[in-house]
Amino acid sequence: MVAKSGVAVERRNLSPAALYEEAIRRSEAAIVSTGALTAETGKHTGRSPRDKFFVREPTSQDAIWWHPGNQPIASARFDGLLARMDEYIASHDVYTQDVFACADPRYRLRVRVISELAWHSLFAHNLFIRPAAEELMTFEPDFTVISLPSVQADPERDGTHGDTFILVNLARRMVIIGGTGYAGEIKKSIFTALNYLLPAQNVFPMHCSANADVDGSDVALFFGLSGTGKTTLSADPSRRLIGDDEHGWSDRGIFNFEGGCYAKTIRIHKESEPEIYIATESFGTILENVDYDPRTRVPDYDSEERTENTRAAYAIDRIPNAVLNGMGSHPHNVMFLSADAFGVLPPVSRLDEDQIRFYFLSGYTAKVAGTERGVTEPEPIFSTCFAAPFLVLPPERYADMLVERVRRHHADVWMLNTGWVGGPYGVGERMSIAHTRAIVRAILQGDLRGVTTHVDPVFGLQIPNRVPGVPREVLDTRDSWPNQEDYDRQAAKLRQMFEKNITMIGKSGSTAG
Repeated sequence: MVAKSGVAVERRNLSPAALYEEAIRRSEAAIVSTGALTAETGKHTGRSPRDKFFVREPTSQDAIWWHPGNQPIASARFDGLLARMDEYIASHDVYTQDVFACADPRYRLRVRVISELAWHSLFAHNLFIRPAAEELMTFEPDFTVISLPSVQADPERDGTHGDTFILVNLARRMVIIGGTGYAGEIKKSIFTALNYLLPAQNVFPMHCSANADVDGSDVALFFGLSGTGKTTLSADPSRRLIGDDEHGWSDRGIFNFEGGCYAKTIRIHKESEPEIYIATESFGTILENVDYDPRTRVPDYDSEERTENTRAAYAIDRIPNAVLNGMGSHPHNVMFLSADAFGVLPPVSRLDEDQIRFYFLSGYTAKVAGTERGVTEPEPIFSTCFAAPFLVLPPERYADMLVERVRRHHADVWMLNTGWVGGPYGVGERMSIAHTRAIVRAILQGDLRGVTTHVDPVFGLQIPNRVPGVPREVLDTRDSWPNQEDYDRQAAKLRQMFEKNITMIGKSGSTAG
């Protein structure tokens, strides 16, 4: 479509090649030596949870978990900002992508993404499920996301904290995003919507990755926040990737919400993560905030010049062994991944039913630098259900759904520490990815079912005495510390933090994250 002089144009469902041309023409992005498109997100290099609000309206206000992360805003404020966005669209070119969320057709959500940036439109094309040409001919959205970084809020007039806003209107089935160029807000806005819509259909929405064995009969889930290994561990060349971030668990099994992956690229190397690395270097992939040599255009994945939260957004078919229909059977194993900055959680432990609920509600990990604004180094956090910024309903609702499904389908649940061993962050060392992979392999092959265990005295966790390929001193975290009394103090401190957090959830429904 060609724009007439001075007339705004909507460019709908452009191909990746066409969106490349648009992004280059508009100086939004550059092409690097690998054929990927690289773009910068501006001052926001991560999500802005402080700037996210839910419109308080009659159809959803009694169901929403009103904790500090789910802030209310009046309908009139939403209407005012939406009107300004409509004015912007009327006078500026925009890009529209019509896409699906949810691989299972029974729960499929038709999503329309309207953006001012061509590369944001490519992001939506990559990350969501791409309809067939005939499906686009009759496409009518169930949910609409409008992302216009140039439209900024006025806190006094609009009731926001600053010029950035992410407003979710469940009654209007709409999310409006302004003041931020971070594309991750687009995908997470739909994940938030699905956390509200799917439980009413008896589907458990999960912030997890998933993979399966070659014949698809053995499915594993990996819960965890950014930087814990959720994407890395699920992209195993010996297994098939179902999805790297968001899934639903229905009465039939599990299904991917998305049609792409949003992988961290900081210090990525072909030897350690070959599948993700190859996808990162493909045409159609978007690199976010990745530095590159201005002369050779070779990406520098080790550079933190812009942020440590560098990303690659690519269609899932870039992973050679991906499950392209995005669906799998009920899982046999569920893993909670925590990057423990205190360095006291064991590398692997098996959880009983009470511990499943406790550690799922806790959602403990270390927030990695750059994932959210204002975080410059890892810090311990609790993010309820490993998804606090995206939960809409009370967390106990999601915990009940997990425990019920684990019980009904006889799944084993494990907690893995992918963080620090031998001491806290700054003293100990990051858990070896080779050892973590050996632990995951042992779990999936059933090698830990008959292994004797010992009980951790602080957390009450059942720790295997032996894991093939992992040294004994690594498995027992206390023994790996130079001073075991220091370990005892740190472990007791973290245990108190767990207990305080659970008490806060129970009493007031509030949590950090």
